[in-house]
Parts: sequence; C-alpha cells; structure tokens
Amino acid sequence: MGDIARSALGGAWTVLVGWLLPTALNVSVFVVAVWPSLRRTGWPAKLWSSDVTPLSVGVLAVSVLLGLALNALQNPLYRVLEGYALWPSALASYGCARRRQAKQDLQDRIALLRLERQERDGLLAPDDTARLTALRANRRIARAARKDRRRTAVQRALLRERLARFPVDEAQLAPTTLGNAIRRFEEYGYDRFRLDTQVIWNELTGSAPEQVRRQVDLARANVDFFVALLYGHCAVVLCAAVALTAAHPDVPLLLTAIAVPGLLIPVWYRAAVSATDEWSAAVRALVNTTRKPLAESLGLLLPDDLASERKMWALVSKVSRLPHHERAAGLDTFRAKPPESSPERAEGAL
Repeated sequence: MGDIARSALGGAWTVLVGWLLPTALNVSVFVVAVWPSLRRTGWPAKLWSSDVTPLSVGVLAVSVLLGLALNALQNPLYRVLEGYALWPSALASYGCARRRQAKQDLQDRIALLRLERQERDGLLAPDDTARLTALRANRRIARAARKDRRRTAVQRALLRERLARFPVDEAQLAPTTLGNAIRRFEEYGYDRFRLDTQVIWNELTGSAPEQVRRQVDLARANVDFFVALLYGHCAVVLCAAVALTAAHPDVPLLLTAIAVPGLLIPVWYRAAVSATDEWSAAVRALVNTTRKPLAESLGLLLPDDLASERKMWALVSKVSRLPHHERAAGLDTFRAKPPESSPERAEGAL
C-alpha cells in the first residue's frame, strides 16, 4: 500500500511541477495584464461582476483544468516543437539541413582545436596535416575558431556538450534543436545495444528499479515546465493582441504583455533544450541498468558478448513491432531454459 501511495504521489508531483505550476503562472499573467482590458465589455464584464466565485478560486480552477489538459496533450505539443507535426515538408527538410550543418560545424570546430593543439605539441600526424589545412581554409569554421581560441578550457568543453545534443545517426536528425536534443536519447538504446526503447518503453520502465524510473520522471518534469511556460506565453501574447481591439483597452499594459512574454519565449525554449541533458542522462541510466532485468522478465538470458546481445535486442524489437514471422524463432537461442525437475520430485508427482 505504501508503494502505491509513493507512486501516486510521485506521479502527481511531476504533473504539478511540469504542467500545473507553469500554467498557474501563465493564468496569473493573463489575469493581471490582459483581463482588465476584456472585463469592460461583453461576457467578461458579466463574469467579472459575478460574486459567485472569488477571483482567486477561479484562477486556481482554471489553472488546474488547463494544466491537466496540457498534460493530456503533451505528446502533440512536443511533436510541434520537435518538428514532427504541423511542419510543411519543405520547412522540415530545410530545418534538418540546417541542423545537419550545425552538427558538422561543431565537429569541425572541435577537430580544429584538437589538431592545432597536436600541432603545438609536435604530435600532429602527417595524415592530419591536410585536414588541418582544409579546416583553416573554411571561412565559417575559421571565423568561429578565432572566438574558440579565446575561450577557456571549460568554455571549449561546452562545444562538446552542444554536439552531444545531436543524435549519432544523421538519418535521425530532427528539424529543431529541441527535437534533436530529445532524439539523441531516444536512439541511445538502439545505437548501443539495438534495444529500441521507443517500441518497448513500457516493458523497460516496468522492469526498472524505482529510483531509476523516478529519475526519468523528474528529469522530464523539468523539460515539461519550460514547455508549458512557452505555450502559455504564446497564448498570453495572442490574447493580449486580441485585447487591443477591445472597446477600452489598456494599451501600455497590453503592449507590455506582448513584449515581455514574447522576449521570454526563446529563453524558455533554450532552457527546455538545456534541461534535456538531465533527461538524457536518466534515460541512459535506465537503459544501462535495466537491460538484464528486462531480459529476465521476458524469459531471456542476457548474452555474455555484446554482438550476441545486440542481435537479441534487435529480434525483441522486431517481434514487438512487426507481425509474427518465422525469423522470430531466432529468439529461441536466448530463451532461459526451464529448471529440470529432480527425479524425487518427478516420482512424487506421479
């Protein structure tokens, strides 16, 4: 009973922090900055003059309802920001091309710093001389390198952090920065072990230790918080723009409600991208520590060598994703053998 209560409270906490709290902040901004211009005309005036529900209770109720609605709609909300939904194909292709170029530029900048360091230490291999010359001849990379050389070692390490927010496989690149930051850990299990976490996510989390599963939920709640703030600020900006057409708008206050949230929207987007680092680490820990419990729960034995393990997880992913095929019999090699009954037990059973 205690485990059930802790699980329920943990789920409620992630919803509270990830969706209800930012929604309450957005509703409060709307009430303070936009509502005064709407309350003077039409149905808002009638609702404002009603004494049935105090304003604070109304704000709380609306915040809870909207927060729960956003929580239920989180998958499509994320897909829009990742570039998977409502993006024209031409725009999505353009975004992927830009992200591919950005990844290549980061790789080249890091390589240039490494080769120049080897050149200073006299450790530059002859085969790398041509590459160093080519990187220096690239105007875009050379321009960025001039700034990189003035950075400290810690600041240069941030380049690798930015590069780590891209998926390893370029075929998995998404049109947006947030999409790639999320896609990198969605492909982690498949890239390392051929374990498609997108297909068997429920089995994986069901076999994970409570602490590891909790870390994943809390890490995602941090990203949810900034995503909810972002969408809420977009709604506040749109409502403030509409309120400018009201009969007696408070123009300075409405312009402030448009300008300030509008400037904060890219800030929340970048904060969401940065928050995916902890989410990525949590998913990585989930995959690394739960493969053996997952195999046991599926009636399989985890092979001793990595090549066989990758083969096993590839078959498990295909069995879960595709209709049955004779090739699925390849999993028989990895099945756990049932314990043989002893003669005494067999005789007793007869």
